Amino acid sequence: MRWNLQTAPDSQKVRALSKALGVESTLAKLLVQRGIETFEAAKAFFRPSLDQLHDPYLMQDMDLAVARIESAVQQGQNILVYGDYDVDGTTSVSLLSSYLLETYEQVTTYIPDRYQEGYGISYQGIDFASDNDISLIIALDCGIKALDKVAYAKEKGIDFIICDHHRPGPEIPKAVAVLDPKRNDCHYPYDELCGCGVGFKLIQALAKSKGQDFQELLPYLDLVATAIAADIVPMTGENRILAYHGLQVINQNPRPGIQALLQQVAKTTFTITDVVFVIAPRINAAGRMKHGLHAVDLLTESNLEKAQKFAAAIETYNSDRKDLDKKITEEALQQIKDLQEEERFTSVVYKADWHKGVIGIVASRLIENHYRPTLVFAKSGDTLAASARSVKGFDVYKALEACSEYIEQFGGHKYAAGLTLLPENYEPFKAAFEEVVKNTLPPALRTPEIKIDSELNLSEISPKFFRILSQMAPFGPANMHPVFMASGLRDNGYGKQVGEDKSHLKLSILSGADPKTYPAIGFGLGDKHALVQKSNAFKAAFTLDENHWQGHTTLQLVLKDIEMEG
Repeated sequence: MRWNLQTAPDSQKVRALSKALGVESTLAKLLVQRGIETFEAAKAFFRPSLDQLHDPYLMQDMDLAVARIESAVQQGQNILVYGDYDVDGTTSVSLLSSYLLETYEQVTTYIPDRYQEGYGISYQGIDFASDNDISLIIALDCGIKALDKVAYAKEKGIDFIICDHHRPGPEIPKAVAVLDPKRNDCHYPYDELCGCGVGFKLIQALAKSKGQDFQELLPYLDLVATAIAADIVPMTGENRILAYHGLQVINQNPRPGIQALLQQVAKTTFTITDVVFVIAPRINAAGRMKHGLHAVDLLTESNLEKAQKFAAAIETYNSDRKDLDKKITEEALQQIKDLQEEERFTSVVYKADWHKGVIGIVASRLIENHYRPTLVFAKSGDTLAASARSVKGFDVYKALEACSEYIEQFGGHKYAAGLTLLPENYEPFKAAFEEVVKNTLPPALRTPEIKIDSELNLSEISPKFFRILSQMAPFGPANMHPVFMASGLRDNGYGKQVGEDKSHLKLSILSGADPKTYPAIGFGLGDKHALVQKSNAFKAAFTLDENHWQGHTTLQLVLKDIEMEG
């Protein structure tokens, strides 16, 4: 594990901000590191305002999209809202379809079957539209590379509006409108929206066109916040604003579907972490184990009792998913061992009967064991389908581009992508991918890194300190939960391994001459127990969090790593 302590920012700026805000220098330092140097910038950061959202019509083709939807409504045409089967896709479909259905009945939804149709727009989906006299398909969270599919739909007299956030290829589909802030010719001020974020900009534009009060759109922000958290997009700019206000909706008046999912958590206030670990996996489980439409049914249900029934079914899917990804992970690790590939630069594994719905999770699990770019393949019809995951700092999408001669189709982001290839190309692709990564992955990126924001004396930890720290939320990429480092630490002698398999570490930490003990938990750090016992002094990298137990709330250190001093 590499510890990377951030360079200390300009001390004059830190002092000035500390004075202006009336906060400790450590907190001011964290803000300056994140580009927040003035009182005004801090105010905008701590209290993101919906007034800061950009005009949706700044997005390329937005006027065309709105005009085509309004025309469809005026002419009484049937509209199909089409989206991917993951969280971003199903929340997008739920958002746009429920918005349109408020004033127009001729709207239906479509989520492709993960196994029969695969990712993105499918010919089956277009045929469904044709068979049901649908004149307009609005695709969300997919479609930016669907040139042939859009052309096929046009032949059948069906128009497309594409709302996507993935990188376009050299050519853009000939749809009526293509909303994607990553288009080269799109000058929208913020290009890191998720698919549901683009969908929200579309309903914002539709609302603006008909003079609707923006306040009427606020109930949709729980869906947007869920998608932002699940899709791991940067928590900056509009994403931060939408997530901040979306969390308020989740905590104050969530839609019945989200309320039903959260009833399983014994908390009164929910954070972005709860969205990531409670809401998102369950919504995903529907598309992974059964069908994404189950998630849309849950998220668009207006009756709480019915939503609870949907949520109970999805809970079963999620439980099945957990069992399955554990089993496949074990098989994949064994395959790496059997093939003597422990020392490679990549992990590329395949088994025909692996469940396609969990291979993305398995890829992430494998990285926890073998820290390197990873692909997990399963059989998908006549092709092999894979989920790719990367390590911090390495662009797996570019690596796949370099191997494109062996790939049928691919898409995604820097850290996560999907692809298909023909069975006969598996071994050539595997060799090519290994070679590309070997030649482009810097040695430093082969070891996990802990990025440490600041050193911290444990005596600085107080309820006030934590309260201000918490106001830096919502956390996510580009605004991560601050990680601290402290030295000269020792356990009070009661440290122990905890958990069923003793894989976690629970400590009561002493710091220097300070008589106070600081409770700490280290998930997955059970093997560090011997080090703590032997060491006179150790240093720790950690975040701060609240521990809720039997009605009591205490501050605790969440340990990321421990090292001996000296």
